[in-house]
Amino acid sequence: QVQLVESGGGLVQAGSSLRLSCTASGRTLSTDGMGWFRQAPGKEREFVAAIGWSGINAYYADFVQGRFAISRDNGKSTVFLNIMNLQPEDTAVYYCAATHRSGSSSSLDYNYWGQGTQVAVSS
Repeated sequence: QVQLVESGGGLVQAGSSLRLSCTASGRTLSTDGMGWFRQAPGKEREFVAAIGWSGINAYYADFVQGRFAISRDNGKSTVFLNIMNLQPEDTAVYYCAATHRSGSSSSLDYNYWGQGTQVAVSS
């Protein structure tokens, strides 16, 4: 069994930056693809970014527009999501997840999920 725990969310002002972290326990995830999703109030969960097991290949949703960067440290079983120039529309609960389908943007392909970390952006 794998447990994923996100951290790093909070209430920030527009234009700020945040670094979200997702740490895995239970077994190594060094061979799994990892992804970040978000869910805003009243909206469906949407794909944000994904990264392959080696950390070389990264994939992003179209709306990212260069403001998000995903990375991973397999030695620490941790995946990061750096978000720059946060905007009110980025307000959501951010979830990390693990998949055997590296690079997938479909939540259906992800087997393990964290509990989420709240990001709130004020204008």
